[in-house]
Amino acid sequence: MTMNALTRSQIYVLDQNEALDFYVGKLGMEVHTDADLGFMRWLTVNVPGDRQREILLETPGPPRLDPKTAEQVRELLTKGAMGGSLFLTTDDAHKTYADLVAKGVDITDEPTDRPYGIDFGIRDPFGNHIRIGQMHEQG
Repeated sequence: MTMNALTRSQIYVLDQNEALDFYVGKLGMEVHTDADLGFMRWLTVNVPGDRQREILLETPGPPRLDPKTAEQVRELLTKGAMGGSLFLTTDDAHKTYADLVAKGVDITDEPTDRPYGIDFGIRDPFGNHIRIGQMHEQG
């Protein structure tokens, strides 16, 4: 057996409509799938042009979590103790940073030159951490 692709990642959000406003409205992602499955809303977004990789914006609850565990996850997420992490790339870290500052995004680190490129950190409204980097050419 051989794996050949990573197609979906998941992060918890407390409100999927607020998550759409952030990930689509502020970060510029696209809605990939928005489906009511009855037992949950399957809501995924992707980077524009990359329909092969999706991020599931999942609310804590069934079918994955029982009600008690879901409440614990919501509490930890609200405290900033359980946020997931995403790593995104950009062609211009300084411009992307300025655009996100203008949109009121919560910035955790300013752009910094590092051995691998220029990157900075942001946080979504639910405590998930996101790194955005302009990577150096690998040689």
